[in-house]
Amino acid sequence: MRDGSGYQDVEHFLSAALTPIFNDIHMKNNIRISLILGGAVSVLALYLAFRNVPFDELLVYLASINYFWILPSVLVILISFALRAYRWKIILESTGEISFWGAFHPLMIGFMINCILPGRVGEVARPAVLQKKENIPFSTGLATVAAERFFDVSILIVLFAAMLATVQIDPDLDIVFGNYHLNRATLVAAGEGTFKLLLVLIVGIAMVGFSKTRNIINGLITRIPSMLFFAGPEFKKKILKRVCEPMVRFVDNFASGFTLVKYPTKICACIGLSFFIWGLAAFSYYLMALGCPGIELSFVEITAVMIIICFFIALPSVPGYWGIWEAGGVFALLLFGVSSKDAAGYTLANHAIQIFPVIIAGLISAMVTSVNVLQVSYEKRRK
Repeated sequence: MRDGSGYQDVEHFLSAALTPIFNDIHMKNNIRISLILGGAVSVLALYLAFRNVPFDELLVYLASINYFWILPSVLVILISFALRAYRWKIILESTGEISFWGAFHPLMIGFMINCILPGRVGEVARPAVLQKKENIPFSTGLATVAAERFFDVSILIVLFAAMLATVQIDPDLDIVFGNYHLNRATLVAAGEGTFKLLLVLIVGIAMVGFSKTRNIINGLITRIPSMLFFAGPEFKKKILKRVCEPMVRFVDNFASGFTLVKYPTKICACIGLSFFIWGLAAFSYYLMALGCPGIELSFVEITAVMIIICFFIALPSVPGYWGIWEAGGVFALLLFGVSSKDAAGYTLANHAIQIFPVIIAGLISAMVTSVNVLQVSYEKRRK
């Protein structure tokens, strides 16, 4: 009589063979859904941004741009990303030594993935690359990405408050954008929402970044089995081993990414770099504006345009933020009296200048580090 081992071997073989296929199908379905949803938002945004702009006039405007200003604008963009990598290096050094290039390549790969794949998976891909190349735990790398984003959001809120205080926006100006009325009140509401998000980030960092609150969280996690009064001892042991202990390790690894809170000097350095990074980003917008007819705005006004675009691209869209970026840019420029045609032409050209160098630099980093972009983008999401 057969003991069934042969059938088990077949079952194991089929499982090993089919699991990657099912995972690949699942990954493709996620991409398809994200593209459909983001694409719908982007198409609507593109329509709303360009509906009043004759296509032939837009082409004439794009041809009239002095593209000489692309060179200094791209140079400033690349410098700002080098500073981003250096800032991330400072954050990562709280967990261990890492070189500038060890931070630069994962960062550029992550930003490049955000430009070519849906769902902002670049934020997940960055710590995945870091784990592969620098052997830093994924959860720790993810926490450092969150810390970096914390600095970005903080600076944007400060700049947004300064914009409202210094830039004159007609309180009676009301621009209909789809079903929304965009005006000064809308911008204030967006700023308040972002400020609340910042408060949530601060509370979250405090809870896992300091040992006392982290110990309380881990203590609650380890007590989960004891709350299952209806379960037997063996089941509780399994829950403790398979659920609670991995959760505690994740919290500890995640917390190690926030050890920056123990180093005031490094925090000050990151704050200073963050202001410089966003200043350079605004300067790249300003340089491009110098070559665009009809965009006669001051550096402060161009900075305000950049800030408004940043709020718009927080919405879901296709990879590269096409559509949403243009909608935010056209709306922002209309606030300063720029015509629809000039606003659309400048925003479209500047968008391309802002993201194509990032895509190229990210692809070069992927080749240098021999990283499979699709694999690192989705392998962590499947687990």
